[in-house]
Amino acid sequence: QVQLVESGGGLVQAGGSLRLSCAASGRTFSSYDMGWFRQAPGKERESVATISWSGGTTSYVDSVKGRFTISRDNAKNTVYLQMNSLKPEDTAVYYCNAVNRRYRTPWGQGTQVTVSS
Repeated sequence: QVQLVESGGGLVQAGGSLRLSCAASGRTFSSYDMGWFRQAPGKERESVATISWSGGTTSYVDSVKGRFTISRDNAKNTVYLQMNSLKPEDTAVYYCNAVNRRYRTPWGQGTQVTVSS
């Protein structure tokens, strides 16, 4: 069974950093563009960052440009999100999944990121 497990979240003060990891099991995602998504309380899930299957192309939502970096290690079937200069508005549950809905697996539990002011 395909499973995505996100980890690395936590409580951090504004200006701090966290590194999130997303490990896939049951199926390789090395052929797919992958993304990190987040959902804050009362808001819809939004795409935060995406990375092409080769890792050569990345994109970010404007609110995180210059602060977040997405990367991947296809040999480990893992995607990362380095988050620096965190702000209270970054508080959310973070998820990873394929960018293309056709290749998405059921959403995992995500990892909670809480940024205190």
